[in-house]
Amino acid sequence: MTLTIIPFEKGQKNLNWLALVDAIKVGHTLPKAEIEDLFLYRGSDTLLSRSAWIDGMGLLTKTATVFPENKKTGTPMVGGGVMLFDDTNGALEAMIDFHLITKWKTAADSLMAALALAPSGARKILIVGAGTVGRSLVEAFGAGFPNAKFSIWNRSAVGAEIFAIETGAQIEPDLEVAVRAADIILTCTMTTEPILKGAWIRPGQHINMIGAYRSDMREADDEAIQIAKVFVDSYATTLDHIGELKIPIESGTISRLDVLADYYDMSKFAANPEDITLFKNGGGAHLDLMTARYVLDQWRG
Repeated sequence: MTLTIIPFEKGQKNLNWLALVDAIKVGHTLPKAEIEDLFLYRGSDTLLSRSAWIDGMGLLTKTATVFPENKKTGTPMVGGGVMLFDDTNGALEAMIDFHLITKWKTAADSLMAALALAPSGARKILIVGAGTVGRSLVEAFGAGFPNAKFSIWNRSAVGAEIFAIETGAQIEPDLEVAVRAADIILTCTMTTEPILKGAWIRPGQHINMIGAYRSDMREADDEAIQIAKVFVDSYATTLDHIGELKIPIESGTISRLDVLADYYDMSKFAANPEDITLFKNGGGAHLDLMTARYVLDQWRG
């Protein structure tokens, strides 16, 4: 078997956000993924290695390094690599650019939930956090909600201004005002102290949380979690690993039963017009595997 190497720019030329969402849905009809995560920490630095095996699809290992202090020196904060293996014989099929898989997996993961849970007539999408993920969310949600307008709130005004210039999003100076006005709220920060307050949230809104990935991270306060119908992409990669839900579950603010479904039970991803829905994007390796398989298929096709 010839090893395929897929770089970022050429690799994403033939990709489509809605087609990837469909591929992720199909991936969840296959036997349930076996998933294993490894976290190593040094202060604020993280080594995250995630592996998945889906019978009939293949195997994948994705390793990421997250060094937040790199921002001070202009060095990329996130690095890593992705290896995709053949399901039949275990051969290394492809090495795919880490940032390509991360971009498309992360945004499509959140888009899939929003298409099921958010108001069908959503017109105002607020992005909280002006980093790389926020930019990919504009692409993905622009495909899923073509009539919506985007706005951006960021701690750094300079970051918000650059984001607005690059994406056309409207700058929001006041987070509370922006949250109250939005139909869909997308959070992609690296905070350990909640910045989204339940007191600001109104019926009919969809909250989609991407940023927290460590056990000490969370973006929403207890009230926001309590008043919403809560969904996740995977029970296995969120409830016991990510502070967004791990902390309120351990404190008794909510119970595990309050998390209504993950993607292996998509029939439960539904909401009434007055419901507040909250989705936690955990981004497990099985989603990287589904994305990598889609990327390789498109590359070959």
